[in-house]
Amino acid sequence: MFVPKILFCLFIKCSINIKPQIVKLETCLQQANISYATQQSPIWSNLTAPYNLRLSYTPALVVLPTTDQQVGQSISCSAKESFKVQPKGGGHSYTSFSLGGQDGIAVVSMENFNEIEVDQTTFIAKIGAGQRLGNVALGIHEQGKRGLPHGTCPGVGIGGHATHGGYGYDSRLWGLALDTIFGLDVVFANGSIIYANETQNPDVYFAMRGAGDSFGIVTNFYMQTNEAPETVTYFTANLNETLKSIDQLTSAFLRTQDFVINSPLLTKNISFGFYTDNSGALSITGMCMFCNTTFFKETVFPALTEGVTPFPGSINITDLSWLDTLQVLAGADPLAEPLDGYNIHDTFYAKSVVTKEAEPLTEEAVRNFWEYIISKTNINTPPSFSIINLYGAQDSQINVPSPSASAYSDRESLWVFQNYGYTANHALPWDSRIIPLIDGLNAAIGNSQPTGNFSAYSKYIDPELTATQAAEQYFGPKTHDKLLRLKTELDPGFVFWNPQAVRNSGLLSLPPDELEDYQANYE
Repeated sequence: MFVPKILFCLFIKCSINIKPQIVKLETCLQQANISYATQQSPIWSNLTAPYNLRLSYTPALVVLPTTDQQVGQSISCSAKESFKVQPKGGGHSYTSFSLGGQDGIAVVSMENFNEIEVDQTTFIAKIGAGQRLGNVALGIHEQGKRGLPHGTCPGVGIGGHATHGGYGYDSRLWGLALDTIFGLDVVFANGSIIYANETQNPDVYFAMRGAGDSFGIVTNFYMQTNEAPETVTYFTANLNETLKSIDQLTSAFLRTQDFVINSPLLTKNISFGFYTDNSGALSITGMCMFCNTTFFKETVFPALTEGVTPFPGSINITDLSWLDTLQVLAGADPLAEPLDGYNIHDTFYAKSVVTKEAEPLTEEAVRNFWEYIISKTNINTPPSFSIINLYGAQDSQINVPSPSASAYSDRESLWVFQNYGYTANHALPWDSRIIPLIDGLNAAIGNSQPTGNFSAYSKYIDPELTATQAAEQYFGPKTHDKLLRLKTELDPGFVFWNPQAVRNSGLLSLPPDELEDYQANYE
């Protein structure tokens, strides 16, 4: 969507109490002929409505560039007037960091960068950073029946998804979304534009794949697509009955964990997750790509679910086309999504736990997690759910890359828990009981297995973490400290900022007596 510059200029004269630096920023954008929106603009609410209604921020303005050069000029104008900058792709941030994470940030909307083009020789897809996952899936499938690993929510923007991870049910076979990035067009804090891949600007290539919001704005991704399967073995089953016995539930989960670690029946083609909530629901959903459905149904699935009690008639194992599989996983949301005016919202708090292949969950941790779930079932507590996805085990392509290959360095994961609490009607007002409820889910695991070496997944970002806690949990000391050194080189003015951005924490590997001196020099 291109909005004429003159439309916004008209609103400047009607505004009152505009801070002088905002006026200067607007003047700079006008001189560069770049469109932008202010609070008086008719499209302001569409541009700034957060996905998570609990965390609403008011940007200084929202810039709407149409070219790489305009993105660079937008950043330069903002930095010149001392504004921090954040890009906004799909606007699906759990913490509203795409709106800045605090008031007064200059937001650069990428919705005009929406190209999807697959090279028919290399099958590398050029994808604009303003696109959404559902549109990407449809677009690349139309151009040669190609596929990419990505999440199930079609309205999520590719920009934030692919620069921080990008898990999908196809990731055990194809890797994370960021693992398919062959190259990127990136705009730096000084407004310069570069191309980065494994050999050109490799430090940028490293940083943008896992910590992109701290280092630059991607305008285009170049992603290596895969041949999509004609059909997929999709499976699901209702396991509610198993929740009635904590002993059976604990034993069944441990059997499943043993299966994924040791059974030759598990291949990288198989991926699945458990869903449970405090209304008494428990289910398993997954898919097997390029599989023999009969063999999966008769041999693999019974071994995978040994010990659980599927509700009679609830087991569904069927062949679906690739696009039908994506649509079933998306639920009620259509794959085709608008680039602007996205109108899906929730009011929630989420956390994550990443467990390790080398430290499988203990019986105590499993039991305490499920006991906590059951203790909150059908009582007067806010609604919540947990999704437990298998990331690692047995040749999972998520764990194949070296931890030093990208800023996403968590290449030893086994299970990833997303723990999520929300208001009863998904809207405001906020229910203050939700945060301690979700904290309790994480604590049930962490306190039971203190040697578990647990980490967290930054796409299920937790706004309650301090910058140092976020650095420790999302990156770990080695990766974070490399990113911190790159940040001081690539963004010395700390233009790209949010509350948990790289450089809000000092070097994690420094002893306490040296940390204060470091912060004094670099903050």
